[in-house]
Amino acid sequence: MNDDRHRNQEVLGEDRLGRRARVFGTEQAILAGIDPGTVRGGLSAEDSMRELESLAETAGIPTLASVLQRRERPVPRTFLGKGKVEEVRRAADELGADVVIFNDELSPAQARNLEETLKRKVVDRTQLILDIFAQRAATKEARLQVELAQLRYLLPRLRGWGMALTRTGGGIGTRGPGETQLDLDRFKVNRRIHALKERLEKTADERAVRGKKRIRSPIPQVALVGYTNSGKSTLLNRLCDADSVVEDKLFATLDTMVRRGPVASGRDALFVDTVGFIRDLPHDLVPAFAATLEAVRDANLILHIVDRSRRRWDEDERVVLEILEGEVFRAEDRRPPTLLVLNKVDAVRDENADPTDAVSISAKEGTNLDDLRDRIAQTLYPSDRLVTLLVPFAAVGTLYARTTPERIEVLEHRESGMLVRARVSEQELAELKAGGVTLSASGAAQGERP
Repeated sequence: MNDDRHRNQEVLGEDRLGRRARVFGTEQAILAGIDPGTVRGGLSAEDSMRELESLAETAGIPTLASVLQRRERPVPRTFLGKGKVEEVRRAADELGADVVIFNDELSPAQARNLEETLKRKVVDRTQLILDIFAQRAATKEARLQVELAQLRYLLPRLRGWGMALTRTGGGIGTRGPGETQLDLDRFKVNRRIHALKERLEKTADERAVRGKKRIRSPIPQVALVGYTNSGKSTLLNRLCDADSVVEDKLFATLDTMVRRGPVASGRDALFVDTVGFIRDLPHDLVPAFAATLEAVRDANLILHIVDRSRRRWDEDERVVLEILEGEVFRAEDRRPPTLLVLNKVDAVRDENADPTDAVSISAKEGTNLDDLRDRIAQTLYPSDRLVTLLVPFAAVGTLYARTTPERIEVLEHRESGMLVRARVSEQELAELKAGGVTLSASGAAQGERP
């Protein structure tokens, strides 16, 4: 009985995430938005529309034209003014557009009225982001979370969803709930939401077990966070000789990747590549990267990666900080230290001064990565010292038990033992002294540091 119930849930999910969800190469879009004459979220209306075009491209949809109307606030019934809606309709007819994508979240009534007037599918920014996540989510938990977010988005829009639900081909913005089921009602959606919540509770318990194992690891954890397409995956590949997917697209990485890499001689860290953030991220999507959020909360250090070549890079930095504070950390959580990393300096065209506490790099070209590793090592291993030790032969086992071969350089053998240079923490040095190892006169006098 339980097997049948589980199989039925899977079929329902496959229906909603299947045929109608596919993005077809023949589907093309017109973008539409309003310009209130003020900067919103750190972006001008023109910059925001360019970001929307990048989102559409990420979803596999080419943009035929963009329409921007100057007005302080949206029209309650149709978002755009009557004349501008007619302009969009004519442009869509002339250019053969399949979908009109709006640069704001539309109310259910606005979406319904626009579809009836434009005679084609209407998608808003939230739907577009949900669609991208549905395309790219690879883990079981992420797929379930995305479907849950889509169903919550669909629920108030079931009534009169209109022609978008009658199209058997589907496409962008309709990925997930709804395929061709005009009879899909609130009861079915709520039942599916309940089933998804139950399954997600189980995956959350499994993730908690994995997280405890990671926390117990003696290797410190570094979380790479930043605005989408800021270069986090490229940096991970450089630091860890990894193979994380790198694409010049928004949300190229949606699933957390963990790789081990060196930060100093004999000192490693676990680097965690996380999903990129973006302005106006749909709130219901935040749980879709729960693993990312937990990795950031559990980290010993956060690397905040910023694309320095972007004209408003400081606003990207601000957006990420706001999301971290508002969505990732709870009031009682500790905040790991954060290191600002300004990436893509090879493409910077301005001469503005960068923050003095930041590290400027080019992950693509490998510029200044040694400086970055030094800063990481100073934060993760602040008590490390490079010292010269006299190790009695009877204490050699203690030396290698407390350190690693990569942190030890044998200088010479003496009658009383080995003279070595080693990188050790204050705690390790105290343990070595208790085991009979002595700090050599030269090392103590010079006060050697890493």
